[in-house]
Amino acid sequence: MKTSKYIHKVLILTLVVFGWSCNDFLDEVDQSNFTLENYFTRPEHATSVVNSIYESLRPTMQSGFNGGPWMMLEFATGLADTELGQAQNSLFVRSLINNSDNAYGQTYWTSYYRGIANANLAIAKIPEIEMDAAAQSRLLGEARFLRAYYYFGLIRIFGNIPLITEPIDLSSPEMYPDPATAEQVYNQIVEDLTIAEDSGLPYKETTGRVSLGAVKSMLSSVYLTMAGYPLQKGQEYYQLAAEKAQEVIQSGEFSLFSSYESLHNVEDKNQGEHIFMAQYAAFIMPSSWQVSIIPYNRGISAYNDETGGIFANANFVRSFEEGDKRAEEKEFFYTEYSLSSNRNTILPLGDYYLYKHFDEEAQLSTTSSGLNWMIYRYAEVLLTYAEAANEAFGPTTEAYEAVNQIRRRAELPDLEGLSQQELREAIWKERWVELCYENKTWYDMVRLRKAYNTLEGRFEDFVGHQFSYGPTLRERELLFPIPTAEIRNNGKLTQNQGY
Repeated sequence: MKTSKYIHKVLILTLVVFGWSCNDFLDEVDQSNFTLENYFTRPEHATSVVNSIYESLRPTMQSGFNGGPWMMLEFATGLADTELGQAQNSLFVRSLINNSDNAYGQTYWTSYYRGIANANLAIAKIPEIEMDAAAQSRLLGEARFLRAYYYFGLIRIFGNIPLITEPIDLSSPEMYPDPATAEQVYNQIVEDLTIAEDSGLPYKETTGRVSLGAVKSMLSSVYLTMAGYPLQKGQEYYQLAAEKAQEVIQSGEFSLFSSYESLHNVEDKNQGEHIFMAQYAAFIMPSSWQVSIIPYNRGISAYNDETGGIFANANFVRSFEEGDKRAEEKEFFYTEYSLSSNRNTILPLGDYYLYKHFDEEAQLSTTSSGLNWMIYRYAEVLLTYAEAANEAFGPTTEAYEAVNQIRRRAELPDLEGLSQQELREAIWKERWVELCYENKTWYDMVRLRKAYNTLEGRFEDFVGHQFSYGPTLRERELLFPIPTAEIRNNGKLTQNQGY
């Protein structure tokens, strides 16, 4: 596998970035000759290798005039549009003519397996380091969570993938591994998260590192997915999902923001509703998606690059329930903005652009954004609990309360008096609306085998669902193609059907 060929090179680079000072260098013998045997000797080394695992959260978020890998999961829903004609990777996905040469898919594969490789090293080598036992356990818990996160993404995006849990190098017999079954990968994900639960992590973490709340939130999402397709484990796993989500709810550590503004306020990152995020820092490690969520060359931003890379499908926004605050101007979307040349002049934009991810300070003045990317937030936990509890136990008071918390913030009336099927679809609709453009909706579509018909306001089967602008989903779109380079380099991999 191509991924494995540069594991050690990538690891050493990230170790240098995160873990060494001038004094360290002067004190060590032959620092230029890093090996697995002579590196993992001190507590700082344990921290630095875990830091290297976090780095793989960021490459998929890179954005510019070629679009951005994260957009792949949005254009595949049929609920996103673009003005960026040269972003062929986006257009191929949006038009449902995607192929295995798409660089977006390659970025997911490469960056996630790089994170897995560094996690494998951490899990294997940190126990050999003499250090405080509690700190060691926490670092191993972080590594387990991150490995599970990357596998959770890969198995849903690509299907049967190689499952690698030990460090490998060019001489390893596992260099070109067989693909594992979905069951094997999900079992490993659950095992990693279950171990991470008992690793002594703090329930809440405002530094951006993994917390116990993040572990339980992800585990609830994993169980919810296992209950649906492709494993179809059903009621038992809906109950497990409900239990894990309820643990997060009952902890009292997290709560919904009172204002949607806090979702994209740099000052509120890693706090309140935010449970786990990909970390950025203005002028140090800035995020790059700001150029993609503003209209193409309309002169509203301080950024020179205004790409119009992605914005909301108008039919989707217009399908929101009447009175839904999330559809109001500058809540989740914006349809007008002032000109950078004259902030007293308001320009109608004609479409619904993504205000949910809009860093106002960066857009207006600094052109360097420290806004984090949302991975798990409390709203998702509430919706996971509501859905899972309704599936496992029917329309309970607790299920209603969880989804109604979301609706009250949106200034919508409480749901009540619904059948299990009616509540099921009402909760699905809340997930589609509340979590839109956070790389969540396509995963929901695949696990449910359902899509939302924005023109008719109803859910229908995934296969055969027609996007409002024409293309129709086929069975092949339940997965993305394995990148061409990976098929070529590892003859044991089989391309997904239809690609």
